Amino acid sequence: MLPSLTVPAGRPIPHRGAPAFHLFMTVDAVGGVWQYGLDLAEELIRQGVGVTLAVLGPEPNPDQLRAARAIRGLTLCPLGTSLDWTALTRREVEAAAAMVAREAERAGADLIHLNSPALAAITEFCAPVIAVAHSCVATWWAAMRPGPLPPDLAWRAALVAEGYRRVDALLSPTRAFAEATAATYGVAPPRVVPNGRRKPADRGHRTPAGAAASPFAFTAGRLWDEGKNARTLDRAAARMHLPLLAAGDLKGPNAAQFAPEHLRPLGRLSDQDVARWLAGAPIYASAARYEPFGLGVLEAASAGCALVLSDIPTFRELWDEAAIFIAPDDDAGFAHAIEMVAADPAIRARLGAEARARSEAFTVEAMTAGVLDAYRAVLEAPPLRAGALA
Repeated sequence: MLPSLTVPAGRPIPHRGAPAFHLFMTVDAVGGVWQYGLDLAEELIRQGVGVTLAVLGPEPNPDQLRAARAIRGLTLCPLGTSLDWTALTRREVEAAAAMVAREAERAGADLIHLNSPALAAITEFCAPVIAVAHSCVATWWAAMRPGPLPPDLAWRAALVAEGYRRVDALLSPTRAFAEATAATYGVAPPRVVPNGRRKPADRGHRTPAGAAASPFAFTAGRLWDEGKNARTLDRAAARMHLPLLAAGDLKGPNAAQFAPEHLRPLGRLSDQDVARWLAGAPIYASAARYEPFGLGVLEAASAGCALVLSDIPTFRELWDEAAIFIAPDDDAGFAHAIEMVAADPAIRARLGAEARARSEAFTVEAMTAGVLDAYRAVLEAPPLRAGALA
């Protein structure tokens, strides 16, 4: 049940009947924030919270829209505005922030959840603001490039920094990324609330008996994003007899693209199609150099896949002793590890069982409980922003 919430004026927020409070949350349809937003919104609605999802950036594709419309009680609000990390000018971000503020007030928001924290740098909102540090250009650059940020990214990072300072609470999905965020921006470490996903059985998919008889390797994500480091897996695939399949977009909204030579690209798949591939219990690989959490890895672990992952702080935090770790750019190491696991059913079964057991900690219910604790702390903390919950 939803925790009892009381605003400073003493007005209790009820458990039943009318929504406990109305949440206005920003999402985008480009990466994992979309699935994070849907999963969180669905569970919040189950617990009595009214939720409006405001969609920034490109329009959701038909599969994404179907998933959103399947959530009973969810209000979807496409805004058609730029994302802060794809906008060409500050003015575009200002326009997006103004529209989010206007629509939040129109929706009667009691609390605003920004998955694009830069928006908080530009405008005042009608209610308290919580933001989540899912990723950012400055920490991406630090993981991917030497030297200072170029001017085109520096102004975006400055907005993110100001947004972090202005929100009422800041969350992060891992301790590793919270520490990177604090060090990069000089802010207090964000509160850590790990992401979660529903178990495969909860989504109507089960791993078939005997699936381990035909091993293959699989990866999923934004293949165009250099941070996902699909090029290492592409080189690894050239060294392997085992097929390595890759689900995800090859072109990004920022003109970035990836042309695999040895991976077998499957294109962008629906959540249901990815689950069907994972039901075959492939060996799941990620060579990411920059990954604040990794929902794709979590979904694979929940399906009982053996994990072969890059040795980065995030993955060590989440999957230590439940995966094989390889240096991010060691394509020979990835190829050897994947084929070694494929050749030994006992190792595959053990790694898959360890990954699945570890995934039990990262559920939608646990994520929602952590986020609700943060919401409660903000809603109950005086003083409120001007006009909030008036």
